[in-house]
Amino acid sequence: MSRIGRKPIAIPSGVEVKVLDDNTVEVKGPKGTLVEKFDARMAIKTEDGNIIVERPSDDKEERALHGLTRALVNNMVDGVTKGYEKTLLIQGVGYRAAKQGKKLVLSLGFSHPVELEDPEGITTEVSAEQTTVVVKGISKQAVGEHAAKIRSKRKPEPYKGKGIRYADEHVRRKEGKSAAKK
Repeated sequence: MSRIGRKPIAIPSGVEVKVLDDNTVEVKGPKGTLVEKFDARMAIKTEDGNIIVERPSDDKEERALHGLTRALVNNMVDGVTKGYEKTLLIQGVGYRAAKQGKKLVLSLGFSHPVELEDPEGITTEVSAEQTTVVVKGISKQAVGEHAAKIRSKRKPEPYKGKGIRYADEHVRRKEGKSAAKK
């Protein structure tokens, strides 16, 4: 029984929600507009300032889809009101980030700088000390995807801890080689 799917989503003031015939949900808010098409089996309705997601039966697949649909609609409402952000930390001697217009330029110990273009609707900010990158946007999925793309350019390694990591990520450290005793 989906407990998450049954919860109604409160529509905050300043947010406008439209549910179209083909199960497309359009959410407009102070930060922007998000449009997403959902599975036709789920019934999405707006009643009394709330969004309600209902499922037709108790099939295992439809129960899973029920909670997923509700969570995605809730993420859309949160995105257009508060927005999402992910913080990345860059660790390593000489490792740093810089912003050049809409490009993020990373110096990660390679022979060349790594350049990444900001996708539409996503902004990246670099701190003054050039070791912190903040990815911001209204789509939770797009923010997470771009942050993962940045992290994949130099994942943190377990011996010295060098690389790009999420701010809340803990990297397990390993002990290096020890000298052989004779």
